[in-house]
Amino acid sequence: MNFRSQLVAKPYFVAALALFLGQILFGLIAGFQYVDGTFLFPAIPFSVSRMVHTNLLIVWLLMAFMGAAYFIVPEEAQTELYSPRLALATFWVFLVAGALTILAYLLVPYSDLAAATGNAMLPTMGRGYLEQPLPTKVGIVLVALSLLFNISMTLFKGRRTSLNVILVGALWGLALLFLPAFYFPEDTVKASYGWWWVVHGWVEGDWELILSALLGFILIKMTGVDREIVEKWMYVIIAMTLISGIIGIGHHYYYIGAPEYWIWLGSVFSAIEPIPFIMLIVFSIRMLLKRRRENPNQAAMLWALGTPIVAFLGAGLWGAMITLAPVQYYAHGSNFTAAHGHLAFFGAYAMVSLAIISYAMPLLRGRVANGIAAQRWEMSGFWIMVISMLAIALALSGAGIVTAFSQRMGDHPLSFMDTQAQEQVFFWLRELAGVGFLAGLLAYLVSFFVPGEAGYDAAVKRALS
Repeated sequence: MNFRSQLVAKPYFVAALALFLGQILFGLIAGFQYVDGTFLFPAIPFSVSRMVHTNLLIVWLLMAFMGAAYFIVPEEAQTELYSPRLALATFWVFLVAGALTILAYLLVPYSDLAAATGNAMLPTMGRGYLEQPLPTKVGIVLVALSLLFNISMTLFKGRRTSLNVILVGALWGLALLFLPAFYFPEDTVKASYGWWWVVHGWVEGDWELILSALLGFILIKMTGVDREIVEKWMYVIIAMTLISGIIGIGHHYYYIGAPEYWIWLGSVFSAIEPIPFIMLIVFSIRMLLKRRRENPNQAAMLWALGTPIVAFLGAGLWGAMITLAPVQYYAHGSNFTAAHGHLAFFGAYAMVSLAIISYAMPLLRGRVANGIAAQRWEMSGFWIMVISMLAIALALSGAGIVTAFSQRMGDHPLSFMDTQAQEQVFFWLRELAGVGFLAGLLAYLVSFFVPGEAGYDAAVKRALS
């Protein structure tokens, strides 16, 4: 850490981890409600537990991205952040608004919440991932504008690197792609267009640029590889991401009343979406092989190298399995889609967020790297979480296959409830794997409280000097 104003990233990272823990706890509640539909009913029905689970996912990832921006942009620009006070004020506004929204979900019936927050005046509520009340959506826009003003002004007054321009540009894209969340017409086809431009535009387009920028920054800092090499790789990866991601959004337009040509466009271009993730794997391995130095923060390096591999499995491989129109006809909305979503979100965005937190937090706490014992805890958490998430994806895939063959194919399809009964074993396996994932996350969090070994930091500094 070279600039004092980078310290504003610390509360963002701490809040992100706390919200991540909350997301997993509500995920376990929602998962158990698959095997016992009366669990916590009527206090927390499934519709609420799932909504809190997915909304916490969005909020903690945005917190992590914002913290990463406040850490990386001054470092790359070689100047202090334009306004650290504005960054801290933005943090508290975002945290309080997010907490109040989650409490509202838990304490107020959703229809009453919609009526009380002006949804009749400007309907925006009710769609998955975009359930937020109108005031919260407006608050998200204001928080995003504050972030963009702060980092853009920092960029203008300092050094402009390709990595910084890509990161800041992607964050502008993140904010602009949220605007269709305010478009909710009565026409369900048009509403689907707007909804997917937010959800797909984020996770299968713009957020991949943020992923590339964060991964590129970590690898530059940890391997000492020439910046020019990293930037050339990033340009190619970003080009492939935009080419496949923008038109590949069409795989969400199957069978919703959109023109038939989307079946072909969506199938072809979404089928090439795994390519950027393959390129990320090759990029990361090449950077590791070309490294000029060994970094003592081996835990952060493990997260950085694991990110593109698990992202390829979740977003690439599992996504490719269900992306073609003939397959989507039977798999859409099944737990196979949930398997893809869980593994893709974790691999592509949760892991890179944990990677930048693992790299930055020791520096923000005045250390070169965490001690050996702390890194062992963290790397144990890495393996437990990765293995558990793979188990979750496999269990959900099994449930999805049962749905396709028992309910959607054949001359005598089963009813929904009979199909659910056949899938119970997979839901139990998913829940057990979820408990394992929670254990891995707790091991990761424990690493922040393990004291460093005496003289370790001084020894690392001597080795690096």
